[in-house]
Amino acid sequence: MSSAVFCIAKTRSQAEGIVSDLRASGFSSNDVSALLPDKETSRDFAHAQHTKAPEGATAGGVAGGVLGGGLGWLVGVGALAVPGVGPLIAAGPILAALSGAAAGAAVGGVTGGLVGYGMPEYEAKRYEGKVRDGNILLSVHTENRDERSRVKDIFKRNGAEDISSSGESTPPRS
Repeated sequence: MSSAVFCIAKTRSQAEGIVSDLRASGFSSNDVSALLPDKETSRDFAHAQHTKAPEGATAGGVAGGVLGGGLGWLVGVGALAVPGVGPLIAAGPILAALSGAAAGAAVGGVTGGLVGYGMPEYEAKRYEGKVRDGNILLSVHTENRDERSRVKDIFKRNGAEDISSSGESTPPRS
């Protein structure tokens, strides 16, 4: 059964270490998502022609590039403005789930997008609060128990917090 494994990284450096370890462990960039506050608007983006944000994710402007550092490996990076939460940067499959919430100013904002992504509502609310407080939400799509275990081990080894997993819905494709 496919599921997603989630965690909170306290710093960008910690998130980059986790993403680097996931990459080294053989996970695809298409299976890894990140959601972080956009503290510097789009200044941290470096241009890359092969990556474009889905058009529906333009509520806060499109970041037509990739994040620098270890997070630059992720695909589909976009800037979102979610009512009640503020500007966010999302990368990976979670961007599609959140873009509808941002573009439609949906009630629930990030929580609604995460619930649509397959996360239980109580966890989605908790994660939204953590992101709002400046933390980074990481998510990895897994296909089986072995992959889930490897992801959780990587998260723990890197000092991630609030590690959980749940069955996932298929995010909408743009």
